[in-house]
Amino acid sequence: MDILLIAGLWLGGSAWDAVVPELAARGHRGVPLTLPGQGDGAADATLEDQLAAVVGAVDAAPGRCVVVGHSAATTLAWLAADARPERVAAVVLIGGFPGGNGNEYAAFFPIEDGVMPFPGWGPFEGPDAADLDQAARDRIAAAALPVPEAVARGVVRLGDERRFEVPVVVVCPEFSPAQAEEWVAGGAGPELARARRVGYVDIDSGHWPMFTRPRELAALLAEAAAAAAEG
Repeated sequence: MDILLIAGLWLGGSAWDAVVPELAARGHRGVPLTLPGQGDGAADATLEDQLAAVVGAVDAAPGRCVVVGHSAATTLAWLAADARPERVAAVVLIGGFPGGNGNEYAAFFPIEDGVMPFPGWGPFEGPDAADLDQAARDRIAAAALPVPEAVARGVVRLGDERRFEVPVVVVCPEFSPAQAEEWVAGGAGPELARARRVGYVDIDSGHWPMFTRPRELAALLAEAAAAAAEG
């Protein structure tokens, strides 16, 4: 089964380089997505452009597929399930919850000259980045891609209630499954609160397990794909 991989803010498709071969070893084709405005030089890209790229990848898959969203891109993965509920076998959310209808996508940091640049590691000190050594931090920061303002401030539009029938797996890196369930129950993840089938799995990592725990992450994604294939 194809597993579409959408990295979070500032990251291109190369963020999954260590995960893809691990998925192949487990019998799945990992398909890293390079989003408009995050890897193709299109500074005027919009959230709608990014969603169109994800939906295009869903449509291009040979059958039903798993869509994986990391961090802010958990919302893009969920938007794909909304757009193609019959084609998305499962959604895997790594380190985040999808935004609700009418919310801004990801305007979390200052916009400068039409883009939201990587803010440095200060905002992520603590559990988020605890497993990244200085060399890893330098590599990630050097490759960070500014996010176009029209992406960061794009408005989430959801409309197909069938999305709530798509199975969801929440991968919990810098927080525990128990914390995630508590947050959703407390109102932090209203979309997940309405989803029919949601599972929570732990991974011993910070916020970017594709860099620090690629084998373990691939194993979790393969398990989600296997469960989705079984229906």
